[in-house]
Amino acid sequence: MSKETQEQELSFEQAMEQLEEIVERLESGDVPLETAIELFQEGMRLSRLCGGKLEQVERKIESLLDSGMQLKTEPFTDESDDRGDFR
Repeated sequence: MSKETQEQELSFEQAMEQLEEIVERLESGDVPLETAIELFQEGMRLSRLCGGKLEQVERKIESLLDSGMQLKTEPFTDESDDRGDFR
């Protein structure tokens, strides 16, 4: 099984967990440059994968809303981020 196929089979949560591990390793600063570059590339792949999965979910939700409910979609905004309590 190719690495790309394995990545496609990852759940959003699994991909996010791997991405968080990569970020932690990179932030530690104890990674040789070449390894850091490889980790960065892997992180970018996982980031795109997560983004794609979120887009799929968004399309499904919009489809469900359009298919019978007369609701409209609006962009998500996190109000707690504006107040600084998000983190």
